[in-house]
Amino acid sequence: MKFIVSSAALLKELQMLGGVINSTNTLPILDNFLFEINGNSLTLTASDLETTFSTRISVESDSNSMVALPARLLLDTLKTFPEQPLTFIKTEKNTVEISANNGKYAVAYVEGNEFPKAAQVNDAKKTVIQSDVLYTAINSTLFASGNDDLRPVMSGVFFQFSTESLTFVATDAHKLVKYTRSDVTANDTSEFIMPKKPLQLLKGILQGTAEEIAIEYNDTNAQFRFGDSTLTCRLIDGKYPNYEAVIPKENPNQMQVSRVSFLNSVRRVSIFSNKTTHQIRLKIAGAALQISAEDFDYSNSAEERLDCDYQGDDIQIGFNSRFLIEMLNNMECEQIKLSMSLPNRAGILTPLDHTEEGEHVTMLVMPVMLNE
Repeated sequence: MKFIVSSAALLKELQMLGGVINSTNTLPILDNFLFEINGNSLTLTASDLETTFSTRISVESDSNSMVALPARLLLDTLKTFPEQPLTFIKTEKNTVEISANNGKYAVAYVEGNEFPKAAQVNDAKKTVIQSDVLYTAINSTLFASGNDDLRPVMSGVFFQFSTESLTFVATDAHKLVKYTRSDVTANDTSEFIMPKKPLQLLKGILQGTAEEIAIEYNDTNAQFRFGDSTLTCRLIDGKYPNYEAVIPKENPNQMQVSRVSFLNSVRRVSIFSNKTTHQIRLKIAGAALQISAEDFDYSNSAEERLDCDYQGDDIQIGFNSRFLIEMLNNMECEQIKLSMSLPNRAGILTPLDHTEEGEHVTMLVMPVMLNE
């Protein structure tokens, strides 16, 4: 086996794949990247058994061979090189020799056929989606997913595809985000729960790209194909909770306010809130919004006033400031609407601008009991 590759091109691809590799693996082979040479094409693969990510780059070669090389060692070495051609040659001493402009490095390899194969997605349904749409959907929902191992279905993002729209939902029981695109549709109606890790990888790769992504999925696995890359992952098994039942339908009290002003006020006031509950109080009357917090243990308190546009009865409602800040941070609009019914019912945040035709974002945050 012998091939010549650009050091910068190789590093870029391996850094992209590196996110798959866990810090502690049950199988030692999973600490490696799989290098698969087929003529002028080099396929690189990383896997943690649940998620497998492959990408292809062009190299100078005329051999066919497979070896697994240590990921951490390769990444650490490649980061230090300036852009230059690197020659990889398999030696008889069970090592791969890497020749650079001013040095040679020998790396022990493992036979490539020991590397686990990616799951086959058989009898799959297929949907094609633009990368910017998928990126926005992941970015808008992923932060709201839970971390509870006892409820694995809530630790991912729920994909709901139909012939009318695509919907993405995430919740951790305190906050919920529903992101819908009525301008993008699927050929069939289907739903599945995507785990967090592959979505984080996709989010990092898709930002700023413009290409079509083919998503194939069956009951157990999903596969994302774009450019020369393929990401295959196991889906979360289980039934997603009925999230529609949680979203209050009648919300007569509606406030419109500048997102940035509201976010900055909540940030400042929350510094003075109780460190366990992070509770802040919104008191809305007329065209004035009063945001306050107090920490009785230390006699700290804060209060700010903002102008708002409000229709409805005077209301006092409490929220966990961390959830509110997270949601406001994940919006890009200038004006938001907060819709409420009662102090013990969820508040609904929606953007009033900066949304595309057919794009609908609903963020729901559960209230907290106010200490009178």
